[in-house]
Amino acid sequence: MYTVTRRKFLNRMGMSAIGLAGSSLIFPLFQSCGKIQRRPPNIVFIMSDDQGWNQVGYHAGHYGTPEYYETPHIDRIAREGMYFTDAYSASPVCSPTRASIMTGKNPARLNITDFIPGGLYPYAKLISPTIERYLPLEEKLLPEYMQDQGYVTGHFGKWHLYTDRLFDEPGRFYDPQYRGFDDVLLNAKPQRDHDPYDDPHRVESITQRSLQFIEQNKNNPFFLYVPHHVPHRPLIEEPELIEKYKNKPGADLPEANPVLAAMIERMDSGIGSILDKIDELGLKDNTIVMFFSDNGGLDAKAAQDPLRGGKAMLFEGGIRVPLCIRWPGVIKPGTHSATPVISDDFFPTMLEMAGYTPDMRERDGKNLIPLLEGRQSPDREALYWHYPHYHHQGYKPSGAIRMGDYKLIEWYEESLWRLPNQISLFNLKDDIGETKDLSREMPELATEMRERLHRWRRSVNAQEMRRNPHYDPERVDLRPRRFFKE
Repeated sequence: MYTVTRRKFLNRMGMSAIGLAGSSLIFPLFQSCGKIQRRPPNIVFIMSDDQGWNQVGYHAGHYGTPEYYETPHIDRIAREGMYFTDAYSASPVCSPTRASIMTGKNPARLNITDFIPGGLYPYAKLISPTIERYLPLEEKLLPEYMQDQGYVTGHFGKWHLYTDRLFDEPGRFYDPQYRGFDDVLLNAKPQRDHDPYDDPHRVESITQRSLQFIEQNKNNPFFLYVPHHVPHRPLIEEPELIEKYKNKPGADLPEANPVLAAMIERMDSGIGSILDKIDELGLKDNTIVMFFSDNGGLDAKAAQDPLRGGKAMLFEGGIRVPLCIRWPGVIKPGTHSATPVISDDFFPTMLEMAGYTPDMRERDGKNLIPLLEGRQSPDREALYWHYPHYHHQGYKPSGAIRMGDYKLIEWYEESLWRLPNQISLFNLKDDIGETKDLSREMPELATEMRERLHRWRRSVNAQEMRRNPHYDPERVDLRPRRFFKE
């Protein structure tokens, strides 16, 4: 059956104004200057959903993190490659981070700064900006560039870059099958009463499709994107596996949640199957594997200690996340980096891995390959965040900047209503838990960082909040029901 692709659609509509930033080579094996070049590396990008920085085994012991969560296969990626202690998601909620990975752009530049479609709080102090409901069709995405490089592309799991889950309807040019993915499995999180023995979070189906994809494309360069639903709510897992963690030492700690731990183990086992398949097919030496979480863990379900806060907050618990990368022959096994990196960086990094140097004008990510090679850190002055929204699990709308060891948060309610305590300043090197506000002790640095944050927001044309004339302190938490929840 003939299918109109998104690119054909854009061409017909006269919208395809996106070109490559130079000629690119289509890779399987090719000959250049009389030398046979090996095919480009396969790239496997695995992402969890709402997994906290402290919920991986390889971080156990960091700043007193307990040895509770078991992730031996994720730990294997870290052990055989590099793990990052200061990796960040571009947002404390999921859709903006996913958008940053697909485009290399900060969510503020895309006007996707909340989970899609977002939450409405009509009586709060501030009015949130209206966000985009999907990535602009004229935006060329990471998998489309991968296709241009000769890669076969697969997406199995969660998309969440549109407002609904009507995945099988044809002609929806905002879904992944029209945005550069050749092979697609889309599914959604379960209902709360889902049978725990019936693969509630689709870990098994996501894993099996991933294994089939690797097997079918073992002779081609492939880009495999595996965005899991775990450990996002609802918390469901087989009772026997939950019981294991209920009886484990440390189960009574505030950081520990037996159901979360069981869900994470299930996902980790699936990751182990993917690693085993890569080994079985003799692909390990030419396959890059990356593991990342889309934002921090839900603080209401398990403390993110030693980090403060959690999902939907710009404290470290909401945006500092696990990241490890294995690249045989390039990354020295058993290394780690404390260099701050962010999800915007995956776009240029993976394209460079695939042999293509993208045009990064009006993009925000940095190529991490020199860092992975142990040579140098990305050349940038600061990292930035913009979360102009309310969230029922969050704290307050805010923006943030990290510059060196220092991080400043601006609280939008206080700023726009001209109230005290508009900013907080922390030294993350000395105070990873953000317990001591230094803004009054270091006013010059606080002023400089705040001014930089404001200049950055103007430079990316970030949508700002505004004071709400209908503010009602008695109804600030009232929000209308939406047809799609995060």
